[in-house]
Amino acid sequence: MNMQNLMAQAQKMQRDIENKKKELDSMEFVGHSEWVEVLFTGDKVLKNVKILKEGNIDDDDKEILSDMFQIAVKDAFIKINEETDKMLGKYSNMMNGLF
Repeated sequence: MNMQNLMAQAQKMQRDIENKKKELDSMEFVGHSEWVEVLFTGDKVLKNVKILKEGNIDDDDKEILSDMFQIAVKDAFIKINEETDKMLGKYSNMMNGLF
């Protein structure tokens, strides 16, 4: 394989990665917990928070609500990371050892 072909393949792979990353960044991911629902884009920008708990939130519930928010965010990030691995994982395997 000559250097010109290698460079062309590298440029194509770079374009493919950029396109997949743009696609991923525009996707939306919902994270849930019992009391909270969060919406993130694929680039981990928070778009919306919804409190699902019915009724009033008293002082005792505030700590639980904080925990529920953390659980929902973690759930969304797990989904984003799984989709990132699915869409871009093959490229990291190709690049293994080059950096």
